[in-house]
Order: sequence, then C-alpha cells, then structure tokens
Amino acid sequence: MEIESSLEKTITNNKTMEKISVVVCVYNEELNVKPLVDRIYQALDGQNIEIIFVDDGSTDDTVKEIKKLDKKEIHLLELQKNYGQSNALYAGIEYASGEYIVTMDGDLQNDPADIPAMLDKLKKEDLDLVAGIRKNRKDGMFLRKIPSKIANGIIRMTTNVRMKDYGCTLKVFRNDMAKSIGLYGELHRFIPILIHLEGGRIGQMDVAHHPRIHGKAKYGLNRTFKVVSDLIFVLFFLKYMQRPMHLFGVSGVFAFIIGVLINLYLLVQKIMGHDIWGKPLLILGLMMLLAGIQLITVGLLAELQMRTYYESQKKRPYKIRRTTIGKN
Repeated sequence: MEIESSLEKTITNNKTMEKISVVVCVYNEELNVKPLVDRIYQALDGQNIEIIFVDDGSTDDTVKEIKKLDKKEIHLLELQKNYGQSNALYAGIEYASGEYIVTMDGDLQNDPADIPAMLDKLKKEDLDLVAGIRKNRKDGMFLRKIPSKIANGIIRMTTNVRMKDYGCTLKVFRNDMAKSIGLYGELHRFIPILIHLEGGRIGQMDVAHHPRIHGKAKYGLNRTFKVVSDLIFVLFFLKYMQRPMHLFGVSGVFAFIIGVLINLYLLVQKIMGHDIWGKPLLILGLMMLLAGIQLITVGLLAELQMRTYYESQKKRPYKIRRTTIGKN
C-alpha cells in the first residue's frame, strides 16, 4: 500500500510539475546527438521535460541517431528540406507544449548545465526571455568572433536594445511569449528585439561555451551581410510597424516640398528669360515631385494594410501582461 501511495504521489507531482520543452535544431550533427541528450537529462534530472529535435534537412545519419534513442520524452520533427535556422526554431517552438521553452544548438557548444540557472532567473525576476552570453567563446577569431562583434554592435546602435550577444542560441522563454513571435527568413538573430516589440521583459546572463568537437560550423563571414539586410526589416517593425505613414509620409512630404521649391525656382528663371530645358536641376525637381507622391501613396497603402492586418484577425495593437482584481 505504501509503495502504491508513493507511486501515486510521484505521478501527481509529474502532472503538476511545469513542463520544460527543449528545442534543438540540428543539421548534420550525427555524432553530437547522443552526448547532447545525455547532458540534457543530467542537467534537468527530475524535471518534467520534452526534447524536441528539429532536423533541418540533414544529409548524414542525424535522423537515424535520434531515432535510436527511442524515449518517450524525445520528439523528432523532420523538415522537408533545409529551410534555415529561423524556420527550424519556429517549427520547434510551435510544436512545444511546455510552460517554458529552451532553445539551443545541437553542436555541443551550448551547455545544458546552464538551463536551470536561466530558468531560475526567468522565474525570480518575472522575465519573458533570458538570453545567454557566450563567456570565453570558443570559436575562430576572424570567421566567427569578429563578424559576431560587428553584427552585435550594429544591432545595439540601431535598435537600442542593449544585448551583449545576439548570436547565442541558448535562450529560455515563457511559452506564450515564444509563440507570439514570428521567426521568418533569418530573424532568429533578432529574437530579443522581436520579444521587445511584443512588450516582453528581457534578461541575459553568462553561459558556458565549448569548442566544437564533431562536425563543421555552418556559419561564417557572410552572415554579417545578412544581418545588415535583415536589420533594415527589423528596424521598420521596431519603429514603424503600427504607424508606417510616419516613415513614408514624412519622407514623401519632404521630397515633395523640395520638388516644389526647385520647380518654383525654375519657373522664376523661365519668367526672367533663362533657358531651363534639359538642365539637371529640372530633372531633379521632377524626380523629387514624383518620389514624394509615390512615398505618400505607399504610406497610405501601408496604413490600410495595417488596419486590415489587425482588424481582419481581430488582433489588438497592445497586449495586457496580467490583470489583478482586488479581493475586497
């Protein structure tokens, strides 16, 4: 009877214990799968967990190695082809059912031993995201560290979201906040900014970073240029998502006024008997007028699109964090 009572208590505790979903994106990481799972189990021993592997079109035996594990806590999502890290993360986050979602790389460079401390920080400080800062980063200087520092610096200066390390995949989210962001294209680098856009509270802490033992790095110097191009898109969302007319309209009015002033000046010159035909200033004036009209039109269309986006899906341009009702 005592054994049965103990089993019942254990089952009840497992049901009430908050679940942690660990999302791991893998691409050709066959030799890292088993050691990584062992480390996750060791770090989260006694926790109610699920491990979600998202295979992003691996061409080696990564999928076979995951299937060999054959444990009920381990889930495998096989993407049709290589879609990139952002889409793989998006798929894993959408699938996750835990109250807390952890994202990490499958190359053993992130350390699962950091997860408990990150979860503790998230709960104690009532945060929506805790992002890792790779301490003593074990990567190549010229192909990994320098491009990363350049990218981090550009993002900090332009967005004013002060994160030390945007590139660390090891992050801990609350479920609702993780599912509210859309990771399209290559936006995984901008997760803190996307959380900031949703009004989320962000924290960061130092985490361990290990040298890669098996496999090859998938990223290099070229990603710095991708970051810059994606940053333009993110800046639009950060500053003008709900008021696109403030960007296009102001620019359009400015261009239109310059065009009008140039053409008024040329009109006076024409009245005074000067030949203005074919002059570069005339072409500039006409171009500024047309550009102003086009920008204002684009702004109006963008405003209509925003209204359609919110109203057709019954979305709201705000989010309520929590509601408290007095007891008396």
